[in-house]
Amino acid sequence: MGFGSYDESEQQQQTADDEDDVEAVNVHENDHDGQLSFESDASTDELVSQLGSMKDDEDETEE
Repeated sequence: MGFGSYDESEQQQQTADDEDDVEAVNVHENDHDGQLSFESDASTDELVSQLGSMKDDEDETEE
């Protein structure tokens, strides 16, 4: 076997084993019908500027 190759039968066996351990997730369990609204005194430019500042702060903490 070359680098990066695999035995397909092993791959299929792992997939079958993994499926036995998986529990179903109900993605609609917490669905909500309704509306959301908000009012802000800030302009769009102010909000975009604030978002940019938040992203810059996040980038600095990751480095």
